[in-house]
Amino acid sequence: MMKRITHKQSGFTLIELVVVVVILGFLAVTAIPKFIDLTEQAKQANIEGMAGGFATGVSLARSQWEAEARPKDTNDVHLVNYDGTTVYLTTEDSTTSPTISPGYIVGTDATKGINTGLSMDTDACISVWDNLLQQPPLIASDVAQINADDSFRYLATKDPDTSGATTLCHYHLKETLARNSAGAYLAPTVLAQEGNSFSYQPANSSVIIYINNN
Repeated sequence: MMKRITHKQSGFTLIELVVVVVILGFLAVTAIPKFIDLTEQAKQANIEGMAGGFATGVSLARSQWEAEARPKDTNDVHLVNYDGTTVYLTTEDSTTSPTISPGYIVGTDATKGINTGLSMDTDACISVWDNLLQQPPLIASDVAQINADDSFRYLATKDPDTSGATTLCHYHLKETLARNSAGAYLAPTVLAQEGNSFSYQPANSSVIIYINNN
């Protein structure tokens, strides 16, 4: 005669479920803030790394120009062949405020710059970015491009309140830009006070980092 073996099935008790919920709640309270903090640290490290590489590129381009005895084109505009590309540089001018030091990159267009009769725009700022950095992240000239194509990582803006010797190029990390209720990225209105970014001033090669954790 064969014995029939039955298995008794049982679920979690109410006490066990409460304990599980309490543990999950504790993990959420302690782990999530740390994860968020690590994310912010990563964004800060990203902008600091890009700014450091950018500043190094500016110095290298000027050093090469100095080493080649300060070459000029036929119109006396400073230039240098930097990594296979002709880039144009600032010309010294002590009459401006701030004074313009020579040899700092303004892009690949001889008709754009910060000296008298020249004017940089956002495209020139992007040209500086693309030709200084090795395999640079894809950079957009406006947020419409960013919202249409997720491959863009940075936003470039020539500060509209600057010109001549005061010209500033501003570079924002996309992930730190504000968004609207639909999730679309918004263009910064005060460049140095929104998101993580850095600026470049061709007059004196100044590179300044701005960290604004939103």
